[in-house]
Amino acid sequence: MTTVTFIQQQLNIPEKSINNTLQLLAEDCTIPFISRYRKDKTGNLDEVQIEQISKISKQFEEIIKRKDSILKSIEEQNALTSELKQRIEESFDILELEDLYLPFKKRRKTKADTAKEKGLEPLARIIMSQKSNDLQFLASQYLNNEVSSEEEALQGARDIMAEWINENMYVRKNLRRLFQRKAVITSKVVKVKKDDEDAQKFSQYFEWEENLNRTPSHRLLAMLRAESEGFVKLNTGIDKEEAIDFIEKAIIKSNNESSDQIALAIKDSYKRLLESAISNEALQEAKEKADKKAIEIFSENLSQLLLAPPLGEKRILAIDPGYKSGCKVVCIDEKGDLLHNETLYPHAPQNESGMAMKKIRSMVNAYNIEAISIGNGTASRETEFFIKKIAFDKPLQVFVVSEAGASVYSASKIARDEFPSYDVTVRGAVSIGRRLADPLAELVKIDAKSIGVGQYQHDVDQTQLKNELDSTVMKCVNSVGINLNTASKSLLSYVSGIGEKMAENIVNYRTENGAFEDRKQLKKVPRLGEKAYQQAAAFVRIANAKNPLDNSAVHPEAYGIVEKMAKDLGIKTNELIASKEKTALVKPENYVTEEIGILGIKDILKELEKPGLDPRKAAKVFEFDPNVKSIRDLKPGMILPGIVNNITAFGCFVDMGIKESGLVHISQLKDGFVSDVNEVVKLHQHVRVRVTEVDEARKRVQLSMIL
Repeated sequence: MTTVTFIQQQLNIPEKSINNTLQLLAEDCTIPFISRYRKDKTGNLDEVQIEQISKISKQFEEIIKRKDSILKSIEEQNALTSELKQRIEESFDILELEDLYLPFKKRRKTKADTAKEKGLEPLARIIMSQKSNDLQFLASQYLNNEVSSEEEALQGARDIMAEWINENMYVRKNLRRLFQRKAVITSKVVKVKKDDEDAQKFSQYFEWEENLNRTPSHRLLAMLRAESEGFVKLNTGIDKEEAIDFIEKAIIKSNNESSDQIALAIKDSYKRLLESAISNEALQEAKEKADKKAIEIFSENLSQLLLAPPLGEKRILAIDPGYKSGCKVVCIDEKGDLLHNETLYPHAPQNESGMAMKKIRSMVNAYNIEAISIGNGTASRETEFFIKKIAFDKPLQVFVVSEAGASVYSASKIARDEFPSYDVTVRGAVSIGRRLADPLAELVKIDAKSIGVGQYQHDVDQTQLKNELDSTVMKCVNSVGINLNTASKSLLSYVSGIGEKMAENIVNYRTENGAFEDRKQLKKVPRLGEKAYQQAAAFVRIANAKNPLDNSAVHPEAYGIVEKMAKDLGIKTNELIASKEKTALVKPENYVTEEIGILGIKDILKELEKPGLDPRKAAKVFEFDPNVKSIRDLKPGMILPGIVNNITAFGCFVDMGIKESGLVHISQLKDGFVSDVNEVVKLHQHVRVRVTEVDEARKRVQLSMIL
């Protein structure tokens, strides 16, 4: 089997598209570059399909490596028969490969090994043939210095047979199917931990049982966390009698003394070897599926968060609100640079609201502030009300933004490098302001796991999570494009073909030589070669560049084509840009080249109509209910405006302007069945919800979107 046929077994994609995609990946082309600028080669595959091809090809490589390792190990033991070699070479199922290797695995000495050393393997073979009936006499033939009785001989034979049954591929394969269909996971509280305060959040699982294949990802991950923290004990299994009955039907073909011994060996094999191995496999498989689901949700949430509407290049006054410690206020310019900072105390216990009002009015006028950004943490609503009482000389938009991860950023090396002379409170407030102006540019500086839009992110496979989140950030950054002259090192590092070290080189070059005037200047950056330039050039933008195409998503390799289009129309290149009437006159088929096909040409024309268009929507001000300031103000039946601030497999959480977010269970999103929460709501979506239950003691609020 080849890589292509292996991929085709899992994806319904033409062979040519797979081959060309694999070739481009082998040439170190990035997924954003391939999906955007090599559509004609891939057959218009999108980023998801290209990523799937990449992942499955890596799985194939891992299987090949494992097969080579298994063959080498068995060969070193002089146990590799031509039949076994053929079976291994023809198998591309990792579990089947491990089953084939099981008898040859290096392991600790087993009961079967001890019995074999005592010379009892021939006896086990005779019994397994199921032809002998006088086993007492037969067993007596195997007595020696180490085997003193017939029963001891039979016990040794059963130990050997139990191991053979455990290694039987047919038995293991079909037991797996039984577990996949019928395994039940049970959870029981550890009695000594039952009254532990930290255990109460897992009280649902103190006595719990359900089919493993129907357990939602969030519930399985919650149970596994409860077990890892020592509050419950988990068990996964199927009906023992059904399992043993299946094995007996598969192994026993007679009705004599031999079959009685085999039946005993089967019970021992299942209890001692098979049950724990297959149940662990079943739980691990379920965990992998749960991880995948949780990571998918996290990735989707992160994508929505990163692509949240930006306010744009505005002068912003940002506030990190607080009570006793005061409100940290900063003013930042259009580029996000810090202009001014100070701490004000408009709330209790100081209550210096009059002085705070005067200072904020003064800052707004002095720094020509255009919008105000307030963090949504402690004292957020009070600060919002306070700001709206101020009589400004001009209308100002007031936004409440998520401050999730701001404290992580403020204590990071990135923040220290940006603001070495300021403390964490100033850095955090600056982050609150910048994430209003451009959420993507600011949030890429923060470890994605700290942004607070995941589900059990610390319980899933961390390598898989990191790879998926990095991929998501890269997709978002490249779908928007970045300003080459203002982008931070963090933002640049996610541009196709750049990476962290090259991003640092670009920033250093920019500092030493001034702003980039055209894309070709990138080639002057140390260690940025032709390949990196090819991958990155079209994803960076240069405002007011000499060549207007440098501020578009048109790739430099196509500049000649655009110039020819303009020449054929008898106009200048810049006249073709942003002119739907003129691009409509271009016949795409006349400009197809060996490198850029009809799909690429159509993309170029589409980009020329709206060059450098940001796919994100504009930021909008949101108004919470002014009468709701804390959970005490909530009453069942109330209908309130809210913002979706997290999405999970079981529903979404909605910010109503108080400290506690309310849960809209998946069953309450809309009338009828909902299989995927993201089909109904998106992160930061403005919604209306009905309060159905308020639990002040546990600080939990249940909501419904069925009004």
